[in-house]
Amino acid sequence: MKDNKIKELVETLLQAKNHDDILDLLKGLLTIGEIEEIARRLQIVKLLKAGVSQREIANRLKVGIATVTRGSREIKRGRFSKI
Repeated sequence: MKDNKIKELVETLLQAKNHDDILDLLKGLLTIGEIEEIARRLQIVKLLKAGVSQREIANRLKVGIATVTRGSREIKRGRFSKI
């Protein structure tokens, strides 16, 4: 990523020292809906890595199959190795 704004965002996140700092930052930058969507996408990744089917994840989390497929595609690209 060559965008300096994205680099600055990552650096800011890395400066957070604890749960409260990160939550405060997220609440300041994002709406509650956006935070919930990010949390839902994290759950998609965790469920995919646990072997739950894409259709089951879509039903369980009430998201579109395309959203789950996107997570699956990113896992295949090697992302989320730390999750």
